[in-house]
Amino acid sequence: MALLLRFLLLCGIVGFTRSLSITTPEQMIEKAKGETAYLPCKFTLSPEDQGPLDIEWLISPADNQKVDQVIILYSGDKIYDDYYPDLKGRVHFTSNDLKSGDASINVTNLQLSDIGTYQCKVKKAPGVANKKIQLVVLVKPSGTRCYVDGSEEIGSDFKLKCEPKEGSLPLQYEWQKLSDSQKMPTSWLAEMTLSVISVKNASSEYSGTYSCTVRNRVGSDQCLLRLNVVPPSNKAGLIAGAIIGTLLALVLIGLIIFCCHKKRREEKYEKEVHHDIREDVPPPKSRTSTARSYIGSNHSSLGSMSPSNMEGYSKTQYNQVPSEDFERTPQSPTLPPAKFKHPYKTDGITVV
Repeated sequence: MALLLRFLLLCGIVGFTRSLSITTPEQMIEKAKGETAYLPCKFTLSPEDQGPLDIEWLISPADNQKVDQVIILYSGDKIYDDYYPDLKGRVHFTSNDLKSGDASINVTNLQLSDIGTYQCKVKKAPGVANKKIQLVVLVKPSGTRCYVDGSEEIGSDFKLKCEPKEGSLPLQYEWQKLSDSQKMPTSWLAEMTLSVISVKNASSEYSGTYSCTVRNRVGSDQCLLRLNVVPPSNKAGLIAGAIIGTLLALVLIGLIIFCCHKKRREEKYEKEVHHDIREDVPPPKSRTSTARSYIGSNHSSLGSMSPSNMEGYSKTQYNQVPSEDFERTPQSPTLPPAKFKHPYKTDGITVV
């Protein structure tokens, strides 16, 4: 029998892996986001394992779109931990002496991207062994908000809601009444473990302070709600007030639009009138040209007058022209000498 086993070992039919063994069982570990995950990997050696010790941790991402990648390695008494960028600086061996049989690691500040299957490989020739650990990263419930959806009035229907901002499924809910009798209404008992409680035909007895606790496998969170059921308000008065206020607002807007339109029309009319006046009215004549025209007309009149009445006319007409209308002192017009025929006698009659 010993010879047969020796023959099988030499032929490689039976591997040397049985000489080195990892004592940690395969398992699944659940941790919350942000926490530290401890991944155990303890091994034992046999006297036949005489080669150098090599330890290797690999990850198989949960999305199955990436091949197995090395995240940390121990070889030749040195540690290499810069293989996987997503875990760089967050993965470490827990033991300072890996030869003692402890190849466990810590993964700090867990993220959702760290979810996957981790594999621990230990090799010390001729012995080789490996074990797999599944890591699940969950998110604790947080940012939970409690509120009333509906009108908190007697006789009305509304809902009490409890909603966490984040948290990995499955989530469990628990409602409690903290004030008064601390006894929940009987009609609510069937919904005490749900995120929503439907309230029908509310009464003032429902008023009080309530708490909602949300839990999952890695943590819990809580919120408080103050419920105050009051008599119904005068909805008809509120509606009438809203209608009146709307009508007054519409009237005010109409008056503003009317005033603006009227003002624009007045400004437009003033501009048009001013423009028409400037185009239709001719520019006034200068006083000098008026005086010269007046003198010229008098010249034409004087030329047709006889010397007998010229003296009285010239005094009267020239006195009618104001002295301030002339740029310089006016001068008396020079008249040509009158021609007179000498009288003569013919047949005893004197002819002029």
